[in-house]
Amino acid sequence: MTRTMPDRTRTWFITGTSSGFGRELAEQLLARGDRVAATARRTAALDDLAAEHGDRLWRATLDVTDTAAVRTVVDRAFAELGHIDVVVSNAGYGLFGAAEELSDEQIDRQIATNLTGSIQLARAVIPRLRAQGGGRIVQIASVGGQVAFPAMSLYHATKWGIEGFWESAAVDIAPFGIGVTLVEPGVARTAFAGPSADMGTPLPAYADAAPGRLRRSLAGELPPLPAPGDPAKIAAAIIASADLDKAPKRLTLGSDAYQAATAALRDRLGALEAQRELARSTDADDFTAAR
Repeated sequence: MTRTMPDRTRTWFITGTSSGFGRELAEQLLARGDRVAATARRTAALDDLAAEHGDRLWRATLDVTDTAAVRTVVDRAFAELGHIDVVVSNAGYGLFGAAEELSDEQIDRQIATNLTGSIQLARAVIPRLRAQGGGRIVQIASVGGQVAFPAMSLYHATKWGIEGFWESAAVDIAPFGIGVTLVEPGVARTAFAGPSADMGTPLPAYADAAPGRLRRSLAGELPPLPAPGDPAKIAAAIIASADLDKAPKRLTLGSDAYQAATAALRDRLGALEAQRELARSTDADDFTAAR
């Protein structure tokens, strides 16, 4: 891919900037001279950046589960800032536990934040990007949109869901000059499994199974999960992807992400190949004869 360094200051719109990848992106972009429209549920977490960078940081309070607020904030950002080059859909969190350990409210909130919130943000920004002649959308997904691990079923449902959404929607909007990149990090050294995470209510049946072991690991009772991902390097790779003349469809970031995705895709392809003749055998006779 050819890198085309920006010939002007770019404007980025980023959700979930109070911590993690969103915060790291905002810091690096402001440091290089770009403008950032940063949204978060608690914008006070950005006070230090506002003091340092002044009006190059535009802030708005936003909970992406509030669809009306998403539309209002997006409309205001475009109205006040004009052209927005890159939209980063980053807001999200982890939910841990076996499916039956989770409450209805936890399930609804996980889907509303990680999946529906991302979809509604896309629906709000696409008309604006189309009207201005194009732009870039970066969806922070996860290697968990390609593979699945125990005790994270609802989290994976949202990440596999957003991958499916963009597989289709990216094709729809490509003719308008809007590129889409799915970012699939592995385990990174953020607070993903920390204060922002949510846990199901432990059931004795899972105490010695994967959900129980994961819970003890997060509580420090067992060795922690390996976290090779460096948030600063991941943010830098995301920023660099926006300097490419064509949006990469996916960015798999982290050695663990690469290894896990490679193993899962090879396993899936092998299973598919083994069913080739079975698949063909279920075609209608007239289709089989014409083939």
